[in-house]
Amino acid sequence: MRQEDYRLLLDALLPSVLAAGRIEMAHFAAGVTVATKADTTPVTIADHEAEEVLLEGLKVAAPGVPVIAEEEVAAGRTPAIGDRFFLVDPLDGTRAFIRRSPEFTVNVGLIEDGCPTFGIIYAPALDLLYATLDPRHAVEVRIAPDAAATLAKRELQPLHGRDPDVTALVAFASRSHAAESTDGFLKRLAIAEKRKASSSLKFCLIARGEADLYARLGETSEWDTAAGDAILRAAGGSVTTLDGKPLAYGKSQVRFANPKFVAWGRAPLPMRP
Repeated sequence: MRQEDYRLLLDALLPSVLAAGRIEMAHFAAGVTVATKADTTPVTIADHEAEEVLLEGLKVAAPGVPVIAEEEVAAGRTPAIGDRFFLVDPLDGTRAFIRRSPEFTVNVGLIEDGCPTFGIIYAPALDLLYATLDPRHAVEVRIAPDAAATLAKRELQPLHGRDPDVTALVAFASRSHAAESTDGFLKRLAIAEKRKASSSLKFCLIARGEADLYARLGETSEWDTAAGDAILRAAGGSVTTLDGKPLAYGKSQVRFANPKFVAWGRAPLPMRP
């Protein structure tokens, strides 16, 4: 994607992203009925309604580009993909949403040749939007769900992953998916502090420079990580498998499942045996 196309795509998608945020905030205030999908994960009407809005927005903003969306895949509707496609998680952090925590997000990521090149993450309960403006430029901006759908005259704060102190690292862990295997992995690094957060906000907070890494050794799907991966890469970070290779996308043969991965604020760090 050309550099000038990043801002055009962001501006084109902003109305549907904010609309998805408004839908989620309406249900967040009123409460929702929770269903369970075939994979035993929870889903709400907010997930479905937000996804519908995002799919319509993508049809207009990027006509002809395939979209792999979480609830569409769960319903058995998975389009064929090429070298360029979108990954959508309309409500990442559904468990947080259900328990009325504000740490849930709207995620839209663009994949080109197996790599995440563009991402938007919106946290409507926090009035925070994170996005890529070019391959080496990610930003944070405050915008409420009911605000005008424009970034004009808004202050865009650049995001930069921090240089790690390898003797005193700060790691994020999932609030809803803690695992003993993750604790074992982190013992191979000099972790001074572990923090918890939900949803793809962990990628954004690392891109902000608030921590050094996030290890996820449990199950995730590509729509969970694509937008955050793009934003973190643009902020100077990286997302790798446990053997240090960049996390790849487009794995339709395994239903877009991710392997175990680590999100780093900078380059991957050496591990102790």
